[in-house]
Amino acid sequence: MDWFTAPDYWLTRLVFQRGLAALYLVAFLAAALQFRALLGERGMLPVPRFTERVPFRRAPSLFQLHYSDRFFAGCAWTGCAVAAALVAGLDALLPLWGAMLLWLVPWVLYLSIVNVGQTWYSFGWESLLLEVGFLAVFLGNDEVAPPLVVLFLLRWILFRVEFGAGLIKMRGDECWRKLTCLDHHHETQPMPGPLSWFFHHLPRPLHRVEAAANHVTQLVVPFLLFAPQPVATAAAALMIATQLWLVLSGNFSWLNWITVVLALSAVRLPADPPPVPDAPLWYVVVVLAVAALLVGLSYHPVRNMLSRRQVMNRSFDPLHLVNTYGAFGSVSRVRYEVVVEGTADDRPREDSDWREYEFKGKPGDPRRWPRQFAPYHLRLDWLMWFAALSPAYAGAWFGALVERLLENDRDTLRLLRRSPFPPDEPPRYVRARLFRYRYTTWRELRETGACWERTYVREYLPPTRLTTAVHRP
Repeated sequence: MDWFTAPDYWLTRLVFQRGLAALYLVAFLAAALQFRALLGERGMLPVPRFTERVPFRRAPSLFQLHYSDRFFAGCAWTGCAVAAALVAGLDALLPLWGAMLLWLVPWVLYLSIVNVGQTWYSFGWESLLLEVGFLAVFLGNDEVAPPLVVLFLLRWILFRVEFGAGLIKMRGDECWRKLTCLDHHHETQPMPGPLSWFFHHLPRPLHRVEAAANHVTQLVVPFLLFAPQPVATAAAALMIATQLWLVLSGNFSWLNWITVVLALSAVRLPADPPPVPDAPLWYVVVVLAVAALLVGLSYHPVRNMLSRRQVMNRSFDPLHLVNTYGAFGSVSRVRYEVVVEGTADDRPREDSDWREYEFKGKPGDPRRWPRQFAPYHLRLDWLMWFAALSPAYAGAWFGALVERLLENDRDTLRLLRRSPFPPDEPPRYVRARLFRYRYTTWRELRETGACWERTYVREYLPPTRLTTAVHRP
């Protein structure tokens, strides 16, 4: 079946599968370590409360059938174990059908998490991991050469990721058309990285080059993915270089890395393919049926891309099989941060001993330099960036966060870098204040050692305390 398989891509498949398995591992690890405070029975947005009001057909998940914190932890750690086994190549030791079932396990488990994850799992890279992970089920193992149609569909995902992001930028914010967005983006992005300060201080002409290169990579290069080799490899290599530039300039969870992995699926790596038998008929039928389904489901993402009212990061089916993507359709010009503080004073005043909570990734202490966390995803830190944009983004969970800080809740404090209060002495009051942050200049950095300068804007939440016993679901 020469028309069905592409033997020259066997090494490409191997690299792609190991890279995707590593990203699965990161995603499950983040879920296992953070879920109790975010989604657990005593979490800020408990899963049981969600499943009571949302039916299975709208959010298919194992947790619709049963939920307990122990069961969630078991699913997350099972996902870690299966992902680690896939990184190690266990699928190559199984028969073809067994390898497909093994790849199906992390997809089902992560779909179950995302579909009950609510606002904590509302990011585009969740759907992207699921869409790519579903296709990986049908990519085969060493018993069969890579199916050409699956490789094509992987390029189709990459095309939609890049082209959709390019269109949303051109339609969404005039600074992309004027090539000025990068004057602000490195400073106002959700979670800066250790090199973001330096990227921000690059000469403005270079920022123009960054923006122009982004448009070329996202609006022109994606079409070359469907050209003959070596053009497709060159297009994918350019995308990989762009994504690595973004990796250096910020913390975008695994968005950049999964795009790199996707791009690798279009690269024909030089290697002599091992001899393998023809693909079995049942496998051909299954792959072609799935391909037909995915092509049909692509109608809505294509329609969205062509629409003047294009939206970013939306799933059109509850299984996240085919989705629409995009990022930074608008760029903030000013950075705001919510600073959370507590005091042990019985009657809080402005001159009380207010102590600041430190988050792991989001800016806080102006002298603390940002760290690199991606591809690991700090979910609370990312949502705090949205909370600073508007309290409406935090309405569902910010009050619950404050409540748990007043209790010195152990699981919540584990999400933070440091709590200013001993475990057995929780604060009497917690408040939140909004600050404007800006990067310091080279001179200010040398004189103060601070990478940020912050200015008080207004009260975000007045001093709040626990008044009654807390009822938890």
